Amino acid sequence: MKLGFIFPGQGAQFEGMGKNLYESHEEVKEVYEKVKKETGIDVAKLSFESDLEILSQTKNTQIAIFTMSMAIVKLLQKENIEAEISVGLSLGEYSGLCYSNMISLEDASKIVAKRGELMNDLVPKGNWAMAAVLGVPDEEVEKLCKSIDKGFAVPANYNCPGHVVVSGDEEGISNIIEKASEFGAKKVIRLGTSGPFHTEKLEKASQELRKELEKYEFKITDKKVIKNIDAQEYTKEDDIKDILAKHVMSSVRFSKSIQNMIDQGVDTFIEIGPGKVLSGLVKRINKEVRIYNIQDEESLENTIKSIKEGGF
Repeated sequence: MKLGFIFPGQGAQFEGMGKNLYESHEEVKEVYEKVKKETGIDVAKLSFESDLEILSQTKNTQIAIFTMSMAIVKLLQKENIEAEISVGLSLGEYSGLCYSNMISLEDASKIVAKRGELMNDLVPKGNWAMAAVLGVPDEEVEKLCKSIDKGFAVPANYNCPGHVVVSGDEEGISNIIEKASEFGAKKVIRLGTSGPFHTEKLEKASQELRKELEKYEFKITDKKVIKNIDAQEYTKEDDIKDILAKHVMSSVRFSKSIQNMIDQGVDTFIEIGPGKVLSGLVKRINKEVRIYNIQDEESLENTIKSIKEGGF
């Protein structure tokens, strides 16, 4: 068995997420308290008492998901369950970097809080929208985006074969929906999230994030992290700060990242944090791998039991 950890990003949040883990484990409380001390944000109160509308604000979502993911990591480490390679979806990349000790929890929490704030406040004015284009190869989605004659739309997330999220303005996304069938798409689904995330429209946020990242130090360790921007692992030659700054305006190569991990021998994945979206994507990438998710006490216990029975 070769384990890989995967960490969710924005969109996975739900009301009360992490509450029963927080109430059951001192290690979880310690992580939440540490993040509160570093950022001034009471993530426990935010996660457990806010309604979904408040929790889904970018400035709140990112720090809440990151904190929950890192708290679950502590519980797995307590059971000596470790992965030598990980990947995160967008925001989740910071969870991977922190898990891999490429940056401390204290520093990562401050960066994530600032990242959420910048992506919340520096979205340019406009009527933004996102949609998932289904049932067509990545190249056809790229051609579709280039073909539109109204508005703005580009691929933002390459999630799995036949599933690409497109980000743009209302006019561009409407044009995508109108023309999708011409390129072989079986279906286009408008998403509840909106904002030109992972596009050039976040250039200002990217620039400001780059300034913030200058305050911190990163290091390469023996635990690998796959980058979203090119689906390759971080190396000593990488300018990590520059990559993370560009990350907010670059497409997420999640599908190729998972395939890279599988090519390196990973046969068992654990999704760490709220939701099960990434688990579903991994299964669509490769039906042969094992996939678990941990988002509450029950799934924690089931995953630990299954991993240990599997001979880890």
